[in-house]
Amino acid sequence: MILRQPVENIYLAASAVMDMFVSIDALDHIRFSSIKPDGWYIPEAREAMAVGRILYAGSYSAPDYEKILERGCALAVENTMIYHTPEVKEQLERLGIPVLVDYSSYESEPMGRTEWVKCYGLLTGREEEAEKIFEDQARKFETVKEAASDKEGERKTVAFFYFTANGGVNVRKSSDYLARMIEMAGGAYVFGGTREEESASSTMTLQMEEFYKTAREADYLIYNSTVDRELTSVKELVEKQELLTKFKAVQEGNVFCTRKNIYQSSMELGTIMDDLHKLLTGDWEEMRYIYRLFGGQSAE
Repeated sequence: MILRQPVENIYLAASAVMDMFVSIDALDHIRFSSIKPDGWYIPEAREAMAVGRILYAGSYSAPDYEKILERGCALAVENTMIYHTPEVKEQLERLGIPVLVDYSSYESEPMGRTEWVKCYGLLTGREEEAEKIFEDQARKFETVKEAASDKEGERKTVAFFYFTANGGVNVRKSSDYLARMIEMAGGAYVFGGTREEESASSTMTLQMEEFYKTAREADYLIYNSTVDRELTSVKELVEKQELLTKFKAVQEGNVFCTRKNIYQSSMELGTIMDDLHKLLTGDWEEMRYIYRLFGGQSAE
């Protein structure tokens, strides 16, 4: 399949990619979104949809084929969720719309994920901008890594998770980029030795018993709000699972939550890793993508 640079009228269904387009000033190459305006945490994307520069064209699993075909869609950028509905990918291709599946979230090295910006820079004719933004993030990474290495010693342990609707606990595999960022920031990811399922997924689901056994003595708990919602207090988290009252981090008040925009902010991994370093060193006031939970109210 031949793509002619620069690619225009893109249908974007991979939410983590939007920030990459914004960072290289290529937002005008996106014409269709699989996410409604209120689902975006990137201001530029919300604004573009509000004024009609980007149109909602149905979800990734049920796109509005007529709309995207009528208006000349030249490329669909999907994430790996498209493989749950392979008939959609097949139908887009039958209509002559090329499909690119973004695998950036499967990268084990954080900067590997960031480097995908070069792919989108190439597609949109923004190669120089992509190289520059990548180098900027790489410098931020190195700065945090050096700061973490200067304080080598006993590493604080960290559990990053969220509760699933069926009572399980979703955690990142130790090979996942976010788990690697915790290590690079100077922490020790507690699920490093946990049994990892034979699949390409970057996450795995544990039963509560295994989660309790592995994370009970963790120094810090970080609740991932991207699938659920932002929490306002430790009490709200404990209401999800009362067994958390026995966890060391809960008893010592070292419980944190991510902002909802953390996953979509794919070109801010240097800042996110800096947040993780600040969390581990007690500098909690200046964090942008993670905040501390208190008994009855959030850190704000």
